[in-house]
Amino acid sequence: MKFTLSVAMSPLDQLAGLARTAEECGFAAIALPDSLFYSEQVSAAYPYTPDGSRMWNAETPWADPLIAAAAMGAVTSKLRFYTSVLKLGPRNPVLLARQLASVAVLTGDRFGLGIGLGWAPEEFEWCGAPYAKRGARVDEAIEVLRLILGGGMVEHHGEFFDFDRLQMSPAPAAPVPIYIGGHTEPALRRAARVGDGWASAMMTLEELRTTIDRLAELRAEHGRSEVPFEIQAVCVDRFGASGYREQAEVGVTDAIVVPWLFDGHGFDADLRVKQDSIRKFADEVIGQF
Repeated sequence: MKFTLSVAMSPLDQLAGLARTAEECGFAAIALPDSLFYSEQVSAAYPYTPDGSRMWNAETPWADPLIAAAAMGAVTSKLRFYTSVLKLGPRNPVLLARQLASVAVLTGDRFGLGIGLGWAPEEFEWCGAPYAKRGARVDEAIEVLRLILGGGMVEHHGEFFDFDRLQMSPAPAAPVPIYIGGHTEPALRRAARVGDGWASAMMTLEELRTTIDRLAELRAEHGRSEVPFEIQAVCVDRFGASGYREQAEVGVTDAIVVPWLFDGHGFDADLRVKQDSIRKFADEVIGQF
């Protein structure tokens, strides 16, 4: 079992300090959220809350996750970083490949890409990407990213993206792992077919158990049962050392946590308060593993 610190909705001037403390306390990684903008009106319900409302407002701080990873990578040496999850649907994969290669190289290959389609039509349309056929477009975007990040002179001629021979240098020294987010059957199939892992949003242990079992079935269908595969989970009803052991028993390999919330502090709590919660969590939980 590994532990990842989520820094979602934290003030940006706290990120470096949180990264240093997480590394000192034995966390494996930092999970970085993604939000392109806050639209005053949105034409789709947020899929991960019971009433479809957003858990943030127009003033909530968000950093571009790739820039945040590069900044935190500069003040750490072992800690990994991954997006959980970056909205791939609204983005152009050729431009994104340039950014991913840069952050992977600058962090010494300590970066992983967690991706989802994106849920808000406005994010697609206002960034110049079609909302229709978004699943197929993301599938092809993943192909483009892996092709370019693999290095060398490459070309691609597909339904959504078309380019002649090009090369981006330097390429990452190691493949950038791609983790697939989403709870729907198409998302699980995508993770099983092409992902290096799967990332959950907020789920109960029983929901995780059912989903992980389904992923195992799908991976077997694609002949990928023996391929290493991460299960990154945000479990909402099992905590403490015993709770994380239960998560590990159902197949979770990486628990994403926000220690200061466990101690009753908000996302906007002072940095020192959050650091104290990180150290407490490390003593009480990570030390048990």
